[in-house]
Amino acid sequence: MSDQIRIALAVLLSALVLFVSQHFFAPPQHKPVVHEELSDEEMHKESMLSRDDVISSSDRINFENKFIKGSINLTGALLDDLVLKNFNELDGSPLTLLSPGKTANEYFVELGWVGEKGVELPTIDTVWNVLDRGVDSINLWWENNAGIRFEIQLSLDEKYVFNVTQRVLNGAGKNFRSRSVIKRVNAGADSSSSIMHEGAIGSIDSKLKEVDFSNLKEKFTYKNSTGWVGFSDKYWLVALFAANDATKISGAFSVEADGRYRVSYLLPVQESNEKVDNFHLFVGPKQLDALDYYQDKFHISLFDRAVDFGFLYFITKPIFLFLHEVYLFTGNFGLAILILTVLIKVVLLPLSYKSFVGMNKMKKFQPQIQKLKEKYEHNPLELQKATIAFYKKNNVNPLSGCLPILLQMPIFFALYKVLYVTIEMRHAPFYFWITDLSARDPTSIFNLFGLIPWNPPDFLKIGILPILMSLSMYIQQRMNPAPTDPIQAKIMRFLPVFFLIMFSSFPSGLVLYWFWSNILSIVQQFLIKRLVKE
Repeated sequence: MSDQIRIALAVLLSALVLFVSQHFFAPPQHKPVVHEELSDEEMHKESMLSRDDVISSSDRINFENKFIKGSINLTGALLDDLVLKNFNELDGSPLTLLSPGKTANEYFVELGWVGEKGVELPTIDTVWNVLDRGVDSINLWWENNAGIRFEIQLSLDEKYVFNVTQRVLNGAGKNFRSRSVIKRVNAGADSSSSIMHEGAIGSIDSKLKEVDFSNLKEKFTYKNSTGWVGFSDKYWLVALFAANDATKISGAFSVEADGRYRVSYLLPVQESNEKVDNFHLFVGPKQLDALDYYQDKFHISLFDRAVDFGFLYFITKPIFLFLHEVYLFTGNFGLAILILTVLIKVVLLPLSYKSFVGMNKMKKFQPQIQKLKEKYEHNPLELQKATIAFYKKNNVNPLSGCLPILLQMPIFFALYKVLYVTIEMRHAPFYFWITDLSARDPTSIFNLFGLIPWNPPDFLKIGILPILMSLSMYIQQRMNPAPTDPIQAKIMRFLPVFFLIMFSSFPSGLVLYWFWSNILSIVQQFLIKRLVKE
């Protein structure tokens, strides 16, 4: 590999890492607070109530299985209380996903109907009666002044799906449409990252549609379409989908006047005397095996794409599936990353061997190349022609060292996606001080890795693993021929420091991958060097 190509590749790689670091991984920029007058959001917070107080002061019906628990508010038939039993908040308590209105993180599902003008319908203030309740089902009813009876039945499956049946009795000659609305505030608006989608999501006529919270003011509607719709957070999903994948749905992604985000979901008009609608509600974590299971069971288009694998989906998802399978065998995602790295190195071994042979040739021909530079010092065009002719005569390909690195870049970014967006990686430990592969190395050289009781600012948190990665990169550089140009040599020597700073904010799993890849490359180069005759 020529000096110019090596420097260009190094600069390109550095620029890519810098762009990704700044554009995707940089800490969120918080908007300045204006104290002169309260914003709508601040006034909303001023009027918030305690979640526990709201739940305890309302009539409710509880539900629970092995994975979730919560209750339905009989006023409005609202599903506004749901906790994920197997996931924890930062304080160790079970993770709260749905919460009532007028609380800090209000997020709920409203069930009901739309109908003809003049027909009294249940509203968000309607008090429902309990018809009966079983081990895993709840039946509610309400009757209007005209004797039209409305019934809602919810049954919870073994994991995260509610099967919902809505009936209208004594409504002959009237048209009704079942309507469900998911309403929420976005409590995490200031902490979102552009590397993933958070906001309204759905598969509309088998095409994935994503609208970020910031863009929901521009209302998006769908009419007589097939698919599913809902809200997606980094790790959590609330989504509605029909019992029959051919059922036509209508609705919109929008923002209400009070600032709540909403996704509405309307089923077709029921004109027959038996007005019964069936649909499903998913409320839970974006675990890929669960999404795939429901996708196959209910024939839901693109349900697995709720996990934002990005434009490298065809690489990212297979990488995750491989890591997950290895994890099931080893019990540790860090070991799975190490095994994945070994596999990648084995696959790229022929290219690495060819690259090393080419670099050795380049090293051997450096004196001749230097003479050409001196000969055509003032004629760059002739130097280029003479250099190309020299390479061709001696069967040298200066680009041979680029391909293994370039092939690893999509894997690098795909692995970051896996670490960042998959819930399976959330709080996944490795060994020793690495307790979360999806988070940065928690140690810092500036407090002597925890020996000094001081929490340094983020830009000074340079941990043990990034330092090891940088050292391995330096050793790998020393094994390669140095650039003949002194300025280029200084740039190459600075790269390990540059990467140390950049990688210090990356997830530990990604730094582990790069560090282990460097170690394997060092071993690989040592072995190849013994095989290749100088």
